[in-house]
Amino acid sequence: MKYFSAILIFFLISFNLFSQVKTDEILKDIDDQTTFYGNIAKTIWNYAEMGFQEEKSSALLQETLKDEGFTITSGVAGIPTAFIAEYGSGTPIIGILGEYDALPGLSQQAIPEKKSAGSEAGHACGHHLFGTASAAAAISVKNWLKENKVEGTIRFYGCPAEEGGSGKVYMTRAGLFNNVDVVLNWHPSNANNANPSIALAVKSAKFRFYGVSAHASAAPQKGRSALDAVESMNFMVNMMREHIPHNARIHYVITDGGKAPNVVPDFAEVYYYARHPQRDEVIDIFDRIVKAAEGAALGTETSMDYEIIGGTHELLPNLTLQKLMYDNLVKVGGFKYSPEEKLFAEKISKSLNDTHLDVSYSEGIMPYTTELDSNGRGSTDVGDVSFAVPTVGMRAATWVPGTPAHSWQAVAAGGTSIGTKGMMVAAKTMAATAIELFYDTTIIDKAKVEFLESRGKDFKYIPLLGNRAPALDYRN
Repeated sequence: MKYFSAILIFFLISFNLFSQVKTDEILKDIDDQTTFYGNIAKTIWNYAEMGFQEEKSSALLQETLKDEGFTITSGVAGIPTAFIAEYGSGTPIIGILGEYDALPGLSQQAIPEKKSAGSEAGHACGHHLFGTASAAAAISVKNWLKENKVEGTIRFYGCPAEEGGSGKVYMTRAGLFNNVDVVLNWHPSNANNANPSIALAVKSAKFRFYGVSAHASAAPQKGRSALDAVESMNFMVNMMREHIPHNARIHYVITDGGKAPNVVPDFAEVYYYARHPQRDEVIDIFDRIVKAAEGAALGTETSMDYEIIGGTHELLPNLTLQKLMYDNLVKVGGFKYSPEEKLFAEKISKSLNDTHLDVSYSEGIMPYTTELDSNGRGSTDVGDVSFAVPTVGMRAATWVPGTPAHSWQAVAAGGTSIGTKGMMVAAKTMAATAIELFYDTTIIDKAKVEFLESRGKDFKYIPLLGNRAPALDYRN
């Protein structure tokens, strides 16, 4: 018995030493490529291509991975800018998600004052960093597999149109994650954090109303205003807000309200989102929104149709994987601000009405907790992936502390060395986490048990966007 115990202790010590040495090598390998990956991220930042339009961004990441020996399959799930890059063979299969779409109307220069870069869109959610860091991690893991002759497969998923286009939903629906053991991902943020979190399920649609045009002054009685229908719908939905769960969210924009005040609009369109922590509630709220649209059409003597644009599940956490990623994030640590970066950050903070810049969670890591933030307000198509395969994520401090996503301040910081430094924290953490999973597959086994228990034995995957083809023109 003593002999067995000694052998076990020796094995554990050897494993820990091996793991630490290999982790150190991984981190150094990625650090040495900071300038290379920083240039890729900045190039995609300059492209600032919106959902399903990321042709140059997708091509650059595909080329980068192909040059490193990955096999590329492009145009997956019926999406021209979606792709899979794969290296290795056999199991386990570890997937890493990468995004690269920008947001409309948020063009911004990499300076601490609001000033457009002159383009149509901007990377206000940092997806230029997201896709690049994930590619860096995948390449680092590939190098480790090759050098150590380890069996297994590393797979990078090029995921377009996260911002409202639900790109990963189509990829999930197409079965592209069915044989994957674990999926890793991350997201830009204003702090380093690997705590479990939730995301809201969401369903979105464009409601289109068709009326009769007429001269608004000379013959108004002959017109039937499609804009009146949109405004009637909006009024009814706004009244409905009093009678939905307190943690639900509904928002909309009028994308077309007519062209001239003296012409009764014969066409108008409004774009709606409905969100809630549970997808069943989202479906119910969305159905009530549809009834409001039908009532608006009836009351204004117009006709209506609608097109489902997107729909995602809530996020399914996996605490087994989450603690593993957190431990690796702690090993990696944060980053130090240079004097120039500190000055930039102070100016950004002032623009956010924050007079005290606290970089504690850029230079360090937020404490770990297993308590889910029930006040989560964002949505992500990673949610659908998380119901197909055990999935884990983290956030890295790519923005100035206090910066909200979808702001010009996020675009500005993401185009500087602050964004690059945070991006490399994410790349190193994901690479170290993936390699630990390859080296100790019992963690994968434990994560799968938790995954099946959390998902429920009767779960059946039904995409909230139904059977529609990818909405490739949703940004038009």
